[in-house]
Amino acid sequence: MEAAGPPTQPPAPHPLVAPLSFLLGKWRGEGEGTFPSIVPFRYGEEILFSHHPSKPVISYTQRTWKAASGDPMHAESGYWRPRPDGSVEVVIAQSTGLTEVQTGSYDSEKKTVTLQSELIGNAAKVKQITRAFQVVDGELSYVVQMATITNSLQPHLKALLKRI
Repeated sequence: MEAAGPPTQPPAPHPLVAPLSFLLGKWRGEGEGTFPSIVPFRYGEEILFSHHPSKPVISYTQRTWKAASGDPMHAESGYWRPRPDGSVEVVIAQSTGLTEVQTGSYDSEKKTVTLQSELIGNAAKVKQITRAFQVVDGELSYVVQMATITNSLQPHLKALLKRI
């Protein structure tokens, strides 16, 4: 019987993705939503940031479910493209039909990403979306703010997730 060799390390990420490697992996946790035009709610969530080392892009998928029943709620997917200048470009398609093109910046030392909508497609009422992500002590938190035709930019979603 042959002895097993040493465990293999995953390949290093693409150099442009490396500064955002703190996001890579699967995250799961809980969040809450609020907005003046809706009843506040709680949800479970899973986010996956995946990456192939040959491509300078991160694939993003997200899904939520009702905290009380486990019934599916929202889902979205897209791509995050880090740029050499420290900026990041993000495209997201939501299960509601809404699409987002966002730009922003990241700080790999502080493990933060801030995004601002440049274009929101297929959304008659939504005028602006911002997203802020941060990893602290192995936990991913985020805040999504939204502005509509009747409400100024304000918090809409926030969650805290752990890597699984």
